[in-house]
Amino acid sequence: MDKFRIRGGARLEGELPVSGAKNSALPALAACLLTEEKVTLRRIPQVRDIRTMEKLLSYTGASVEDEAGTVTVQADGIQNAEAPYEIVKTMRASSLAMGPLLGRCGRARVSMPGGCAIGARPINLHVSALEQLGAQVEQTHGYFEATAPNGLRGGEIHFDRITVTGTEDVMMAAVLARGETIIRNAAREPEVMDLAALLTKMGARIEGAGTPIVTIQGVDRLFGAEHTIIADRIEAGTFLLAAAITRGDVLVTACMPEHLGALVVKMRLAGAEIAEESATSLRVRCSRRPRAVDIATEEYPGFATDLQAQYMAWMTVAEGISFVTETIFENRFMHASELARMGANIRIEGRQAIVAGERHLTGAQVMGSDLRASAALVLAAMVAEGDSYIDRVYHMDRGYERLEEKLNAAGAGIERVVE
Repeated sequence: MDKFRIRGGARLEGELPVSGAKNSALPALAACLLTEEKVTLRRIPQVRDIRTMEKLLSYTGASVEDEAGTVTVQADGIQNAEAPYEIVKTMRASSLAMGPLLGRCGRARVSMPGGCAIGARPINLHVSALEQLGAQVEQTHGYFEATAPNGLRGGEIHFDRITVTGTEDVMMAAVLARGETIIRNAAREPEVMDLAALLTKMGARIEGAGTPIVTIQGVDRLFGAEHTIIADRIEAGTFLLAAAITRGDVLVTACMPEHLGALVVKMRLAGAEIAEESATSLRVRCSRRPRAVDIATEEYPGFATDLQAQYMAWMTVAEGISFVTETIFENRFMHASELARMGANIRIEGRQAIVAGERHLTGAQVMGSDLRASAALVLAAMVAEGDSYIDRVYHMDRGYERLEEKLNAAGAGIERVVE
């Protein structure tokens, strides 16, 4: 099992390029199941979750070609309308296959989601929404088995709570349903808008993506298309925080600054200098300890839950006390105990972490519990005194493309140790 050995004390300088968004690429790949024609997707990040989704598409009978991040999928014949546990057990996004398979085949058998143990997956919201579109869904032996013998029909969906994958799944199911579907309290994330852009290129009729109300007019069939995935805003935010925690000077390139507003506001309040160098780049400079600034995670456009752990790592070396409130996932403070092994002063009270900043962290042996927690440990290790070892970096490989290579090119001291 691979681990990272990180030499603390490095100051990041130079450029950090951002890859395509994993959380946009996954639903885009699932959407390829909606047509028998060829779909070409560019800027697909080379990470473990993507390879898992590609295996799933191949299992269904689709042809998949991946050449350096350009993926071509042709699902001209679906032989297995199933997402088996053996393939998707490490991926949270397995439920994204349900909507496309139901819409295309009238049936789907999908294993319950795996991936990071950061909280409950509101897949009941997906199931209820699909039932309102005419599907019959049963849960048995760890699978959801859904059928729509008479095809899906349009309906009005109201999510009790905002769900990104639920919004995406219902959008993909509804594009081939008969009539009109209205999704209320829809997720507004950029990844939802990117999926809608792809589906529109394929011939879908979608209005309102990126707003709380999305309207879909069903069509008889979808067609092939070409599409380039948006920049990964979580990777970009991780790089901004990596530059800040090491008191560096970094240009984060190939990003979309408009997707990072909530983070940038908090970082500026804490003392980081962030300037938009171009329409696709941000320069961050930080020459001193940050000031303690509170955050509370929210759905987009609020502060992203996927950046909470990395931000907390920065606050562990801040002046003063900060309050980090997690409202999305109930188990997303598992990194706190590992940061404490490095000298961080963190107290957990329910869904709130109270972080008293220390002047210094020290290197230690720590363990990643999930994707973003692992990234937080990397950031803390880069500023800690001495060497740190991070176990279970396979979590990081699920969502960051060549993370250590990119950070090392900017001056980090990260070595992957293969055991």
